[in-house]
Amino acid sequence: MGHRKEPTMALFKKRTVGKPGEWYYCLEHKKVEEGPECPAKDRFGPYATREEATHAMELARERNLEWENDPRWHDAPRGGDGAS
Repeated sequence: MGHRKEPTMALFKKRTVGKPGEWYYCLEHKKVEEGPECPAKDRFGPYATREEATHAMELARERNLEWENDPRWHDAPRGGDGAS
């Protein structure tokens, strides 16, 4: 009797071809791409439109400023270590 091999399901399927209508901003090439052309570590998205992807860096800057100035995202100051 042989062992029956159970089918395995890939948790992270690598897509080599992008979907039409998905827009990304490539951080490496500094350009908008339709469908994921570059690795996920090098891009923002997906965005619904080319226009949204065009403003990806501006949106990231705005969000970073909001988070940096939001007291809910900062740890409480610690006493005695010289930090203020």
